[in-house]
Amino acid sequence: MAERPHVLLSVATSIDGYIDDTSPSRLLLSNAEDFDRVDRLRAESDAILVGGNTLRSDNPRLLVNSEQRRAERVAAGKPAYPLKVTVTASGDLERGLNFWQFGDRKVVYTTRAGAARLGDSLDGLAEVVGIGDSVDFGAMLDDLAARGVRRLMVEGGGRIHTQFLALGLADEVRLAVAPLLVGEAGAPRFVYPAAFPGGSTRRMRLLGAETVGDVVVLRYAPKEN
Repeated sequence: MAERPHVLLSVATSIDGYIDDTSPSRLLLSNAEDFDRVDRLRAESDAILVGGNTLRSDNPRLLVNSEQRRAERVAAGKPAYPLKVTVTASGDLERGLNFWQFGDRKVVYTTRAGAARLGDSLDGLAEVVGIGDSVDFGAMLDDLAARGVRRLMVEGGGRIHTQFLALGLADEVRLAVAPLLVGEAGAPRFVYPAAFPGGSTRRMRLLGAETVGDVVVLRYAPKEN
């Protein structure tokens, strides 16, 4: 069995830990420099993952936007765009979402019930993989490894980040902290309550800190050495 991918969680939050507010439009926490940093991380990844809730709420394209970076990937023998991955327990994903319309290959990990619900609705757009009565994140990583994915970038949302951290499957967190406060009840957060390994007494290892305009990017290693 191939070694599981290096899992990097990438997220931008407000100072009080929110990744969005409750308004209909998406809250832009990053600045132009930080968006370019994220684009570079995407270009360095073999696959990019977001959850089904993020697809429904934000309708992202999830692309490498820099033409030069895409050309560099092709020159290195890689596809212009990383593999795009999403996770949905329900299978409630519409064919018209931007995620399917742009980039190269896409794969959906879902439950057996979710796969039945999707049926042939994504035929020609994405491969649908049903992996049990609930989505087994370890099995998903094993399947991605078998597809040649060595570096997986996870861009959310909060429920997905929570799962990776609670299961001890994240190798690195890159947390961009924007200089604003949201403070809205019901707004989505970076992580939600869970039984995290080691609980509140376990300290992550700081790998570095970087100022990107008015945003501070913190790099942490969640796993113990």
